[in-house]
Amino acid sequence: MILILLGPPGVGKGTQAKLLAKEFGVPHLSTGDILRAAVSSGSPLGKRADDYLQRGELVPDDIMIGVVGEELNRSMYESGFILDGFPRTIAQAEALGAIFQRMNVTLDAVISFEGNEAELVRRLSRRRMCRNCHSIFNLEIDRIPNPGVCPRCGGELYQREDDKEETIRNRLEVHQRLTSPLRDYYVRRKLLIPVQGVGEIEGIHKRILSLLADCHAKR
Repeated sequence: MILILLGPPGVGKGTQAKLLAKEFGVPHLSTGDILRAAVSSGSPLGKRADDYLQRGELVPDDIMIGVVGEELNRSMYESGFILDGFPRTIAQAEALGAIFQRMNVTLDAVISFEGNEAELVRRLSRRRMCRNCHSIFNLEIDRIPNPGVCPRCGGELYQREDDKEETIRNRLEVHQRLTSPLRDYYVRRKLLIPVQGVGEIEGIHKRILSLLADCHAKR
């Protein structure tokens, strides 16, 4: 199973990607995690990406394509994967299509999550990251006993610049403007499955599985 998950920040792609990865027994590839690791390493690629992340802007195509292309060369993805957060532009989608051809694999579906802006801003502003292990938590969902202490390693939890309200609203505006053509791109290829991302997690998961089954039955 190879799936792409699209949607604005905070809409729940990561949560559903983990559930789908477990359901189908394939890896979950989060480009956000890869970028954060690159930033933390201080590599030239990470420094370039960090400039855009701090401003709440999308990372340019050349950086994202390079990061994802290198990752997909690993053998762990040969049997399938859930791709969360990439592509975000048509140029990235076309480059990803070329990568899939080289891998000799077929994209099964593109799940497009939708959500209300006010709810997305509220969700994202509650996120915190650990300075030590870089784990990300939501103060509302994860019910952390001490909102300033990481429950995994005891490190300090802080709010990233790109999780502050002004930056969040900018990220959502940029995302909508730049990725609207991408949804149309996958609609034309009869791969897009729209899903409401706000609601009960298990209910959304079951709905996705039902839609995937319907899609498979029609092919």
